[in-house]
This record gives sequence, C-alpha cells and structure tokens, in this order.
Amino acid sequence: MAPQLQEEITNTPLTAMGNKSKVTVIGSGNWGSVAAKLIASNTLKLDSFHDEVRMWVFQETLPGDEQLTDVINKTNENVKYLPGIKLGKNVVADPDLENAVKDANMLVFVTPHQFMEGICKRLVGKVKSNVEAISLVKGMEVKKEGPCMISSLISKQLGINCSVLMGANIANEIAVEKFSEATVGYRENREIAEKWVRLFSTHYFIVTPVQDIEGVELCGTLKNVVAIAAGFVDGLEMGNNTKAAIMRIGLREMIAFSKLLFTSVKDSTFFESCGVADIITTCLGGRNRKVADAFAKNGGKRSFDELESEMLQGQKLQGVSTAREVYEVLRHRGWLELFPLFATVHEICIGSLPPSAIVEYREH
Repeated sequence: MAPQLQEEITNTPLTAMGNKSKVTVIGSGNWGSVAAKLIASNTLKLDSFHDEVRMWVFQETLPGDEQLTDVINKTNENVKYLPGIKLGKNVVADPDLENAVKDANMLVFVTPHQFMEGICKRLVGKVKSNVEAISLVKGMEVKKEGPCMISSLISKQLGINCSVLMGANIANEIAVEKFSEATVGYRENREIAEKWVRLFSTHYFIVTPVQDIEGVELCGTLKNVVAIAAGFVDGLEMGNNTKAAIMRIGLREMIAFSKLLFTSVKDSTFFESCGVADIITTCLGGRNRKVADAFAKNGGKRSFDELESEMLQGQKLQGVSTAREVYEVLRHRGWLELFPLFATVHEICIGSLPPSAIVEYREH
C-alpha cells in the first residue's frame, strides 16, 4: 500500500471508518474489470467509501499453471479479459464468492445473465440485510410465470434493493478513458441512485439517474437482439441504409415490448444513454454484432457457440440467448406477429431461416 494511502487510513477516525460503504464487484470479465477500475478510482477519492474494492473472480488456470486471481493481484491487471489496463492497486481479486461479499454493503453484479440465478442461490443468507445492489447484467430469465428481469431476480432471491446501470458502454473504450455516458435506473430511492452515480462517475464516464428501472434494464437487454440483426446485415453487406432501417425497427420493437411488459416504462428513457445511444454503439461495434456478422458471412453454417468460442476468448454473447428468451415470451403471449424483427432474429439464430431473412418481412 502507498505510504500516503496508509497514512490517510491511519488518520481517519474510527467512527468515519464505521460509516463507510464497502463495495464488492461480482464478476471479472471485460466489463466487470472496467467497472472495478471505475469504482476503485472513486473509492480512493470519496470519504464515504472504503478504499478497497473486492472483485469476485471465477477462478481459471492460465498458461503456465498460474491462477487468474493470483496474476490479477500480482500485476494489478486482468490479463485474460482486460490486458494492458491497470485496475487500481486497491482492487483485490477474490476467487471465493462468499468471502468476497461478506463485509460488503454495496454489491455490483456484472456477469453473463445466464449465470445469475446460480450466483444468487449461492449468496442466499450470505449478504447483509442492509446491502444495496446494482446490476450491470444485460438479459432476463424466462420462467413459467413470465419474464423476470435480473434486478428483480436479485431483489427476490436476496431480499435487497437493486438498481441497474446500462448505457452505450463498449468496455475497451471506457478502459482507455474515452468519453462515455451511462444511465442508472432506480425504483424509488433517489438518494441511493445518487450514491451509485457518485461511485461510477468520472470525468470521462458521465452517469445520469432515471426513475424507470424496468425501462432502463429492458433497453440494456433488448438492444443485444437488435445488434444480432445488425450483424446479419453487415455480414451480408447489405449497406448502411438497411442497417439504419433495422436499427429503427429494432428501437420500435424495444419500446413496444417494454411497454407491453411494464406499463410504467417511460418514452423518455429510450432517449437516454441506455436507449438509442446504446443501440447505436452496440450495432456499430459490440461483440454481438461482430459474431452475428461472422455467422452471416458463413451462411449460418457455423453455430454461434462455435463462433463465440473462437472469437471471444472466453467472453459470452448475450444477444442469442436473449433472442430465445424474448421469443419464448412472444410465443407464450401470442405476440409473435407484433414483433417480426425479434422473431426473425431468433429463427435465424436456430437455423430455421437463412440470415438473408432479416429483411424478408413486413412490419405489422
């Protein structure tokens, strides 16, 4: 620990230390590592937070038989998922999920959405009752009783309040401190939302609170389906006009789907960073677009699983599984004809239609 940092901690009154919030980041992929970097830069500056930021890391063995957590703690760098970027010396990687959260009262969830239910089950009874959570997870769970947003899954399983953070956020650009924006969606407590804003905001990462948690979270979830469609267009070299049309239709379906699920969703939310800005950036440069481009170039003959493994070095696609989950909701509720783009994306992903079918329909 740096001498001046040790001196600041030593000279801090115990009462102040007792009132400080302690943050744990649950997840350590590309975006999780960037989130830890953002947060760690602020916990050192803000008196209301403990300096140390724990980051739960799913343990992996690297070439040379080194453990990923050991390498992160030794080099201050996630060499697998965010190479070349220093996270901050106050970030501590921890492979033990229960240990990582035991002292925390602010939890930041940032893992692929398909792992969230299992993670929440492991945390039942392990987190404090006064904990506040925020989800950076894009996706949803589809259950017999209907779709369940990840923030709701966290709240229900752990009995804690959960906000969300979504936006036009390609992680590698934020990692090198290029200007970006994000949206914190919250349900009722503006004070908690403002605390999350302070924790994430930097001179290059501007965060805005919006009282529309479902709207913000659905934007972050559904835009990945639109990005898959945009990737098909790119892979087939259909051009910018076609891509712009797909993005417009996608936004229209995102708004309609969100409002059918939750009448509280606000139109204005779709003009925040989490809405139209995230659609634009994800359809231009995200991993979902990239892999869908390759899928279309191969005429749909190579599976998304194969391409994901080859192209993403352990990162996970969200758009394909989200398209399937959305399709299940549409089919169950008799809405398929109302959402031709969403339905077509899923049918192309599973091989029922060729990639060229992305423009072979009419809006209803």
